[in-house]
Amino acid sequence: GSFMLVNTSGKFAGQKAHLLLPHLKENDTHCIDFHYYVSSKSGSSPGTLNIYVKVNDGPIGNPVWNTSITATWNRAELAISTFWPNFYQVVFEVVTSGHPGYVAIDEVKVLGHPCTKTPHFLRLQSVEVNAGQFATFQCTANGGTDSGDRLWLQVSSFLIHWGLGEGEFITLKGVLPLPFFTNSGDIGTYFYGCLTIPVMKSCFQMLIFWQTDFRLIFSTVDVCIIGATYLWIQLNANSINGDGPIIQREVEYRTSSGSWYDIQPVDSTSYKIGHLDPDTEYEISVLLTRPGEGGTGSPGPALKTRTKCADPMRGPRKLEVVEIKSRQITICWEPFGYNVTRCHQYNLTVHYRYQAGGQEQVREEVSWDTESSHPQHTITNLSPYTNVSIKLVLMNPEGRKESQELVVQTDEDVPSAVPLESIQGTTFEEKIFLQWREPVQTYGVITLYEV
Repeated sequence: GSFMLVNTSGKFAGQKAHLLLPHLKENDTHCIDFHYYVSSKSGSSPGTLNIYVKVNDGPIGNPVWNTSITATWNRAELAISTFWPNFYQVVFEVVTSGHPGYVAIDEVKVLGHPCTKTPHFLRLQSVEVNAGQFATFQCTANGGTDSGDRLWLQVSSFLIHWGLGEGEFITLKGVLPLPFFTNSGDIGTYFYGCLTIPVMKSCFQMLIFWQTDFRLIFSTVDVCIIGATYLWIQLNANSINGDGPIIQREVEYRTSSGSWYDIQPVDSTSYKIGHLDPDTEYEISVLLTRPGEGGTGSPGPALKTRTKCADPMRGPRKLEVVEIKSRQITICWEPFGYNVTRCHQYNLTVHYRYQAGGQEQVREEVSWDTESSHPQHTITNLSPYTNVSIKLVLMNPEGRKESQELVVQTDEDVPSAVPLESIQGTTFEEKIFLQWREPVQTYGVITLYEV
């Protein structure tokens, strides 16, 4: 039997004295039986006697029993149930008030059987619950309880207070606060227990929170093959095992700009995401789900990748003439956008060919008017009265598409001069006969020569 006597005379308020019992490690029910005495001649309390139960050398927590004044010696029982691998230590604490007197604890005994007056709770079961969800606990006691007793559920130092009726089977419900979870992604293991105030306490039992925040998992997705409308991705199996059983894996992918997204279940380490838009950036992440409500974690770290460009759908349409002059032609066409180009980087070139000096000339020019709602382009430095074959070519990094060819003749223009050396004259008595060659550039059909 342990003994402690504290003389509070001459002590400042708040000074403490402790009596620590040996660790209780046996798989058994224990009864802590003790006598206590708190008294002073002045009638003022000399201090407070607190009793704590430390679990696995953890925080001391809140007192499970306390008293501040008694005129005589009293006897109390404290019920403890211990189950491996947990162990407990009962701590008696005296906190002085500054008034003279005595606080005594005597005949402290650790009995290896249930208490005679104080009932014991039955063994509690481990509970596994996803973060942020309701956890249900059942606390059942063997033996009678007083109608004035109060039942408490204790999780670490967090207490939920409920009333207890005599012989009642109690289920406590409460959402446990998030500060009990770590941000490391490890399993969160905590102890909970049932107790009555003032003199009974049950065993603690483990409470396991599955950490469902997967945002801290590193590199869960790699891209194997990038196509124009699909992505083959590889799930890093080692990094998504998570904490506890994973019953479902899903791939969430969304466009980096805009609000479109989709989620697809995945049952293998590689997966093809199809029906994507070409030349578009996507953010891909993995969603993991554990059993139970609220078991789907936040998306893992997003992998950003862009699909390739696709071959243009078609060439430009409705190539038409806007204006024809002797040395230039202005053309227009139907406007087009991303649904035709299938790429955000592309160019449009004007290809044309014509006969000049007995040889075919082939030219191309880049058109910078592709964003206009009325696109057009003017070809200059042409020869008058010449047939010009024109087509548009749409190109992106993956391919090219051409429009239909348009043949246009430029207008006539002023012809060049008759070559002077070609003019020859033959004289007669009453006339002069002249002859000459055509101009080098006729630029049309010559209808009249004037002398």
